[in-house]
Amino acid sequence: MSSSRTAPSHAPLHLGSGLVALLGRVPDPRDPRGVRHALPVLLGIGVAAVLAGARSFAAIGEWVGETPAELLAELGASRSAKPSESAIRRVFTRVDADTLDAVIGAFCWSRTRVVGGRRVIALDGKTVRGARTPTRAAPHLIAAFDHTAGAVLGQVATAAKSNEIPAARDLLRLFDLNQVVVTVDAMHTQHDTATLIVAAGGDYVFTVKSNQRVHGEVGSEGTGRARTGPAPTPDGPRRSARSRRRWRRLQRHRVGT
Repeated sequence: MSSSRTAPSHAPLHLGSGLVALLGRVPDPRDPRGVRHALPVLLGIGVAAVLAGARSFAAIGEWVGETPAELLAELGASRSAKPSESAIRRVFTRVDADTLDAVIGAFCWSRTRVVGGRRVIALDGKTVRGARTPTRAAPHLIAAFDHTAGAVLGQVATAAKSNEIPAARDLLRLFDLNQVVVTVDAMHTQHDTATLIVAAGGDYVFTVKSNQRVHGEVGSEGTGRARTGPAPTPDGPRRSARSRRRWRRLQRHRVGT
């Protein structure tokens, strides 16, 4: 997290005790001697400040200082002593990031809703802005985003954009995909990805480009599952690009009928 200041909002956040209880699963890396604030309390305050608009540790410290003690008490903080910015910074720089990410993702998952009996999740990859340093490239993340709640349910880091495809499958394996619809862009329109989703009890909506093949059985109501793979070629010699385009249009027509 950068040290630049971003003025946060101070509107009340009613997170309840559920978040703090989940954050209790994160191992505390501190020496128990001299600990003034419980780890779930510090983590919960940090999460609440970010949800209120804080984008740096300095902004989190400002939010804590200006937030009424009664609100912080809902997150387990003492009414007589608010945690300092330095205490929150030290905790977040030492805590196990993967465990914290998994716990927050579980909390977000519990707040999602289903549409027509199904949960809809989108996969996409982005490079984190403002995270590049002179010695380190900005991290590239592939994230699962809930369409209805507008929340990130989980994310994994990749070394580069070219590694998104296997990372997306690793991320999908973390979720219960039963009765889940997964949407992806054309990069992730892959046979192995589709197989993983269907085997886990889910369905998918893929973006298909002209150089990819889609075939399968489509029912009278327009439902069904399709498979993806390399673009086919007509029987016989490949005479011209025009004949290949006609062949692809024919295949798409067969799937749609």
